[in-house]
Amino acid sequence: MDEQGNDVWASGAAYDRYMGRWSRVVAREFTAWLGRPAGLRWLDVGCGTGVLSAVVGERCRPDRIVGCDRSESFVRAARATAVADAMALPVRDGAFDVAVSGLTLNFLSDPAAAVAGMARAVRPDGGLVAAYVWDYADRMSLLRHFWDTATALDPAAAELDEGRRFPDCRPQPLHDLWTGAGLADVLVRAIEIPIAFTDFADLWGPFLAGQGPAPRYVAALGLADRDDLREALRAAVPTASDGSIFLWARAWAVRGKTA
Repeated sequence: MDEQGNDVWASGAAYDRYMGRWSRVVAREFTAWLGRPAGLRWLDVGCGTGVLSAVVGERCRPDRIVGCDRSESFVRAARATAVADAMALPVRDGAFDVAVSGLTLNFLSDPAAAVAGMARAVRPDGGLVAAYVWDYADRMSLLRHFWDTATALDPAAAELDEGRRFPDCRPQPLHDLWTGAGLADVLVRAIEIPIAFTDFADLWGPFLAGQGPAPRYVAALGLADRDDLREALRAAVPTASDGSIFLWARAWAVRGKTA
């Protein structure tokens, strides 16, 4: 996964505990929506820990799948093919039938360049380019609870809120990115999944890993402020009588074809 600003993603294991555990469910819904036949050549851009590539391999029976990511650690974790920048893909024009990207575009400094590169990488006349991103501004409820709570305690935290920082993670901007790359038959849809935690410790623990915007914010707090945030977040999230916590996460998915 490429990085923007201070959004550091270095450890595959830490990412999986924080967000990766929900990624496989979204990837399954996404690939089912794409509905591609078997035997195609796939490119996974910003492959991260390899969740989307693995789901494509399991469910889409590709002829081959090539994953690339700028993080060497993630490439090792994903057993991906190449360390490569999503905005300067080292692939031949038209080398693939499908180019996909999962939960990555918002972390790129120039997502339009990445989408244009994906469009270049697939065959003309019907090659598919598709991606999905979290709906940070609204229904990624784990992060909404976190940032709303953090901002109530520290108004300066609003500057780090992904809902504000990633305006492209909405239907119209995604549609515009795809049409701007010359892609046709562009569709955008929501993918909603439940996310459950056994207890508050299961929810809070990943925020202590220091990887990603919210955990980095937590790591920068003094101990007293961190404790205040933890307890305020504990009070904010809906908790069942057995201590479990049930939330929803929404991703926006987009797809389009080369003309």
